[in-house]
Amino acid sequence: MSLMLYNTLTRRKEPFEPIEPEKVRMYVCGITAYNYFHVGNARAFVVFDVVRRYLMWRGYAVRYVQNFTDIDDKILKRAVAEGSTMQQITEKYIAAYFEDADRLNILRADAYPRATHTIDGIQRLIHELEQRHVAYAADGDVYYAVHQFPEYGKLSGRKLEDMQAGASGRVDVEDDADKKKDPADFALWKAAKPGEPSWESPWGKGRPGWHIECSAMVRDELGESIDIHAGGMDLTFPHHENEIAQSEAVTGKPLARYWLHNGFINMDGEKMSKSLGNFRLTRDLLANYDPMAFRLFVLQAQYRKPIDFTADALDAAENGWKTLKEALQFGSQFAALPGWSRTAPTDLDQEAVDRFNAAMDDDFNTPIALSVVFELAKTLIREGNQLVHQGKPDLPVEQLQQQWQTFTRLLEVLGLDSLVGTISQETVLTGHLTDRLNDAQIEALIQQRQEARQSKNWAESDRIRDELKAQGITLIDQKDGITRWHRG
Repeated sequence: MSLMLYNTLTRRKEPFEPIEPEKVRMYVCGITAYNYFHVGNARAFVVFDVVRRYLMWRGYAVRYVQNFTDIDDKILKRAVAEGSTMQQITEKYIAAYFEDADRLNILRADAYPRATHTIDGIQRLIHELEQRHVAYAADGDVYYAVHQFPEYGKLSGRKLEDMQAGASGRVDVEDDADKKKDPADFALWKAAKPGEPSWESPWGKGRPGWHIECSAMVRDELGESIDIHAGGMDLTFPHHENEIAQSEAVTGKPLARYWLHNGFINMDGEKMSKSLGNFRLTRDLLANYDPMAFRLFVLQAQYRKPIDFTADALDAAENGWKTLKEALQFGSQFAALPGWSRTAPTDLDQEAVDRFNAAMDDDFNTPIALSVVFELAKTLIREGNQLVHQGKPDLPVEQLQQQWQTFTRLLEVLGLDSLVGTISQETVLTGHLTDRLNDAQIEALIQQRQEARQSKNWAESDRIRDELKAQGITLIDQKDGITRWHRG
């Protein structure tokens, strides 16, 4: 089966066919840099990180761009409230974004354009809209005339007559209602207000509107038409709808072939959002939960479906992550087995890979894909227990290595491969832990402990046991006099 994506624009699943074979241009709406991002934002960032990783896994060369909105009414209000400047506020929260996103193991984008770095492109696009008579100036402001774009509403499915002015929540309707030709028109450029940052323009000093920023950044970074434009469901209207209107009125080309939108995280039955005041900051959550557990929580639901944010659901994800970590930890024990190859990687378990791919090809069905990963984990844990307690696993070593490498590779595709608390595949292939004892060192210490016990030097024996325990090594003294060990 080919990769099928649910396209918000057409409201159906469609085969994925990029504009250029084997290349994907992808744009994801990022943060407005006036606060730490909340877990609803985090879901979008995790989801589309997995989309990117999976496309790469299937052989596509992906150029992934995520913007920062660094000029906005909300940023200016925060600067006033904190007695700071727009630049200081945006730098603070952009730095915080990277801290939190890195903890969630979100791959860095290929580019992070900022609105304030795209002023020339924004003004050029507005000028072209004026030339095509779909934008008009009014006392230093410039507005988009939505009635001049016949396809307005095609993404959201809304009818123009049903739409309300100011629906973006980014404008004060009373400030500009008398300047608009139609209540549904929206601002492309805003005249400067006293004390606010501004830029010179053909319409006088001012700053860009929210929607035009992304249209200009997409065009500057990726071109006139891209493969995937993505973001949270709440961006469908008006933000993405307005992007389409702005870009396509100028280029005459589709802005994006596929529009992907993730579902909400619900708290107490309502969408989590800053505007509703029921949001939870990601960094507050990560103070109490493993970042990979939260990532697993997100991936346990299909990305378009809503998720209920509850303590029980997060605790269940914590337990699930513990299972995956346990399977990872047993991997280092397998590396000591005779027959385990430390030079060339083994072929992956094709049956498991095919089932994983089939799930992900169905509009990134991560719950089904995860079921394949957990099956592999449970096999590894069972075989690891056999190795610890019986001295040998049930499965052939070659098959174990194949299962292990398949498990770690699929975890990587899902981004559940954070180095925190896990053991990397490179570690297992080389049998070396850079920050802990390697197998030979462990065996040498166990031999020293055996000699201490034979000499009845119990203090030395206990010291060695405690030293190994501090390194995460558990010893099992068997009745036959052999001491076995495992990590974790």
